[in-house]
Amino acid sequence: MKDILIVEDDALIAMLLEEMLGDLGYRVTASVPDLEQALDAAENKEFDAAILDVSLAGKSSLPVAKLLEALGKPYVFATGYGSAPEGTSSSQPILRKPFQLSDLEKALKGMQA
Repeated sequence: MKDILIVEDDALIAMLLEEMLGDLGYRVTASVPDLEQALDAAENKEFDAAILDVSLAGKSSLPVAKLLEALGKPYVFATGYGSAPEGTSSSQPILRKPFQLSDLEKALKGMQA
């Protein structure tokens, strides 16, 4: 698993994620800021896993998560809210903002397990 889709509406966080993923040896195949682009990327881009911001400009990323599940693609939620959106599995990995490089690495390795 090396190719990552980033779904993040904060440009600074998205850039930080891209840099951190590069440091860990991953490649970002797409970085999108909103729900519509995220759904399109999930269906049309090549990637192995995704990092989803829980809230995209006030909209839940749950539709993207459900699509990824249907496609068999692993993902992790990134959130400053402390929990995954209502309607997701309680075992879904969470990357709590603000996070360090080691937190990101642990979350990515958790998706591979």
